[in-house]
Amino acid sequence: MPGLVSVKTPPDASPLTIAVPEAGSVSESRNSKFTFPTPKKTPSPSNSRSRPSPDRKKKSPESPVLDESSLDNPDLGPFLLKLARDAIASGDGPNKALDYALRASKSFERCAAEGEPSLDLAMSLHVVAAIYCSLGRFEEAIPVLERAIGVPEVSRGADHALAAFSGYMQLGDTFSMLGQVERSIQCYEEGLKIQIEALGETDPRVGETCRYLAEARVQAMQFDEAESLCKKTLEIHSVHSEPASLEEAADRRLMAIICEAKGDYESALEHLVLASMAMIANGLDNEAAAIDVSIGNIYLSLCRYDEAIFSYQKALTVFKSSRGDNHPSVASVFVRLADLYYKTGKLRESSSYCENALRIYAKPVPGTTAEEIAGGITEISAIYESINEPEEALKLLQKALKLLEDKPGQQSTIAGIEARMGVMFYMAGRYGEARRSFESAVAKLRASGERKSPFFGVVLNQMGLACVQLFKIDEAVELFEEARGILEKECGPCHPDTIGIYTNLAATYDAMGRVEDAIEILEYVLKLREEQLGTANPDFDDEKRRLAELLKEAGKARNRKAKSLQNLIDPNSKRTKKETKRWSGLGFRIG
Repeated sequence: MPGLVSVKTPPDASPLTIAVPEAGSVSESRNSKFTFPTPKKTPSPSNSRSRPSPDRKKKSPESPVLDESSLDNPDLGPFLLKLARDAIASGDGPNKALDYALRASKSFERCAAEGEPSLDLAMSLHVVAAIYCSLGRFEEAIPVLERAIGVPEVSRGADHALAAFSGYMQLGDTFSMLGQVERSIQCYEEGLKIQIEALGETDPRVGETCRYLAEARVQAMQFDEAESLCKKTLEIHSVHSEPASLEEAADRRLMAIICEAKGDYESALEHLVLASMAMIANGLDNEAAAIDVSIGNIYLSLCRYDEAIFSYQKALTVFKSSRGDNHPSVASVFVRLADLYYKTGKLRESSSYCENALRIYAKPVPGTTAEEIAGGITEISAIYESINEPEEALKLLQKALKLLEDKPGQQSTIAGIEARMGVMFYMAGRYGEARRSFESAVAKLRASGERKSPFFGVVLNQMGLACVQLFKIDEAVELFEEARGILEKECGPCHPDTIGIYTNLAATYDAMGRVEDAIEILEYVLKLREEQLGTANPDFDDEKRRLAELLKEAGKARNRKAKSLQNLIDPNSKRTKKETKRWSGLGFRIG
């Protein structure tokens, strides 16, 4: 994928390079350009890398004065692409390169034989899109890539198939940078289909694309689909690679993430141990140490604390000796140890490790990314929240938010942080701030195409609860109803989050005077509990009692006044003790 990278690319990826052919060698460049790349090694776009370096003294080429009629010259397209390359190499910045690349694409389009698809045009459009992305103008890159995808005809042979594959993968990366995960996955799937048709299902390059798509599925929390793709990748690499290869190690690390997410900790541990052995066999001690941290996380999930500490300390020793005491990898281990000691009740040790990690993040070493720092302090904020220091936790979340606000591809991460802040504001009784945080998170999740995920449904529910506390009852009902539709489809009616939505919705219907709707929902919930979930849940008696009250009131007077919303949610209301039985569903539920 030329000149663009997914958010999944490692932070130490090589700087932006835009491949353009030498003048007069377009046909040769085409064959090398449209090879199936290894997605993990695509360079990362960065605004900072596109700025001219003060050390570069090379003079950029003068912009030639060209009129539109000259674009009909078939030699002009390759020449303009060469100028685009020279403009970037000289440090002149991508704006001049963009101008050259745009004119090159126009020239290739004019010179193309009528009715014949031009791969030179497709290549120049890929370059234009890559430069747009290097400038952070991702929205403008999308129509360019969509046009580029329509140029090649896959049935015409390998060159066209490879050009189409490259376009789909680059378009998928662009959507990923915009946080539109579902659309990026669709593009990756189309690219994979073309690649399999051209190369066969067992080609090692197909394996790399399968792993790339599996990573995207993990990001979208589609773990079953990701597992299937990762298994296919392992099968392909087992045929084409030596035992304990780096490719196999990468596959197993991803499979471990999937197994852990699905709660299969033993399988995750097995994959991580095999991946660690492969890294050690290849002399990659730092990579092996990173896997040791993941192994420690699995042991922590299994409550095998001594083994977790051993794994963390082993990784810590390697990171300190190879990278120094102030490297973010050292801080990340401190965070894991802080979490472990919190879970074992050793709060003093936990706080000490948090402070040590924050000290490193406060003065990061050169090369540390904002994403690394934001991720670390977000984890620390969760620990502070757990040890009842909400103000400190909020400060850290706000700092993380500021670090990520201008970073492409981080919309979902930012939305998650805002949702957490909303929960904390709600628990502190700061309902207006909670609603604003949830509203911002919901807007980002809608824009990124995650409006069908269970997480989105939970955030809608939490925003609805904040609206209830602010007496915005109509808005709360809309949010609860949307959340119900999502969670019923994604989690099923018996899931605890879905049940919570039902009870919240019944309470708000009752507050609005929609007694029949409230009765219908409560009857459905009780039926679920009696027939499928069991009646041992303490909420069952509350719901049964409330339903009896509603049925009795509805039988007496169908047009009764709505319950006072103040009485419904305020535990300090002046209602009698018998009447102040609070709806369990209105307690804030953190999904």
